[in-house]
Amino acid sequence: MKSVFLLCLVVVLAACQREERDFTKRKESEPPDTVSVSPLHPGNPPITTLEESKYEQSAYDVAEGKRLYQWFNCTGCHFNGGGGIGPALMDDKWIYGSSIENIVKTIKEGRPNGMPSFGGLIPEKETWQLAAYVRALGGFVAKDVAPSRNDDLSASPAENRLPSPKPYNGKAP
Repeated sequence: MKSVFLLCLVVVLAACQREERDFTKRKESEPPDTVSVSPLHPGNPPITTLEESKYEQSAYDVAEGKRLYQWFNCTGCHFNGGGGIGPALMDDKWIYGSSIENIVKTIKEGRPNGMPSFGGLIPEKETWQLAAYVRALGGFVAKDVAPSRNDDLSASPAENRLPSPKPYNGKAP
């Protein structure tokens, strides 16, 4: 029994040849090694067109951007614009430029080491509205366009939410 097993083992080992590959040659179908260079560069402000700048001139679009900023949980990284995990949006230090086009590009394509890409997830108009609100956080839009503070950040409730005072009839209590 042992001899039959050894004989089979010798036949199997004799039949096996090690495959030889030349790892230095590239197949014709394989593309050459290339380094992908990102077109993202810090602070390349393109020229703003009238169509694109209309979003930061409209109080409605900036207010919608504020709603979307909270809805898409941008506050998770940028908090309320003061920064946290993500960079602050209320200061004048912008790595990739503070123009609305650069902000839209950041939202769509993301940035290395942190900002994810939302290009296929957020519709075009909403992306521009978000960018307009981010510009409002940085103080780059007109004051009559910028949204006001949230009611939950105020020290007291809004006047329309206070209880109605009792009418004064002119007599001392």
